[in-house]
Amino acid sequence: MNSSEHFETGLKMAEAIGGAKGYEAVQAVLRDMPELGRYVVEFGFGGIYARSGLDLKQREIASISSLISQGDSADQLRFHFHAALHVGLTREEVVEVILHCLPHVGIPKVMNAMRVFQTIADGQE
Repeated sequence: MNSSEHFETGLKMAEAIGGAKGYEAVQAVLRDMPELGRYVVEFGFGGIYARSGLDLKQREIASISSLISQGDSADQLRFHFHAALHVGLTREEVVEVILHCLPHVGIPKVMNAMRVFQTIADGQE
């Protein structure tokens, strides 16, 4: 695939993962940070997310776990929490993923992630 094909695949994948909210979020990144946005769409969604080795639920579990471990990723966690629910993870499963990170990353990062998820689960975002 060339870069324009990766880009088109990435846009479709972003919508498949995040629905209308996901697509809008990607469009905002493309508008506000076009160079970075193109990399995110082509590489992240058009390259990595489009691979066949994991289903979208598994990919969201991996993404959420990684973002929690990094800390300071509330905006990205919001996107991926919405996406996780959109691709079929239940609220209980997302909470379990967050809690599973506790012994690996510590209480502060897990508490911050849980607060972000609560706003999503409560429909505040």
